[in-house]
Amino acid sequence: MNAVFYIAAAVAVISTVMVITRLNAIHALLYLIVSLLAVAVIFFTLGAPFAAALEVITYAGAIMVLFVFAIMLLNLGPRSVAQESQWLSRKTWIGPALLALVLIGELAFMIARGSNLSPAADVVEPKQVGVALFGRYLLGVELASLLLLAGMVGAYHLGREWGVRERVSARTQERKSARSGE
Repeated sequence: MNAVFYIAAAVAVISTVMVITRLNAIHALLYLIVSLLAVAVIFFTLGAPFAAALEVITYAGAIMVLFVFAIMLLNLGPRSVAQESQWLSRKTWIGPALLALVLIGELAFMIARGSNLSPAADVVEPKQVGVALFGRYLLGVELASLLLLAGMVGAYHLGREWGVRERVSARTQERKSARSGE
């Protein structure tokens, strides 16, 4: 069980470093998803399967969809589509795929071994999590939701302003080319 923990921790650290060093947002997103899945494996090996499930559902699922929508808002026309298709080649998927295969191998090893939760771990019920989130930690949950909302609104306005600039420059170029053709 310790080996699975350390391998998952190494995958999390490597993929997080890859998130920070990537220049392309899509590549960084792929590595971020792998990093979040590795953290879920770490939670599982520590005897917290509910926390692992919350990690996958909340972060690797819902927040990644929010990031994808923000990136889609910033997609600005046919030039961006051509650039994205060039970026999304097969070699782009090699790193995240290898790290995800390591995590799948760890999961298969744990299932084949039949390992259970560590005996020291208490089972956490979903009701306890809900009471904690909307009781003692309500302020933190609300602040996190406001931060996500502010990020989404900021991405919308940034994308809209950038799109307006690009459309204005495209119209200017069309006018110049029409004038030079006369």
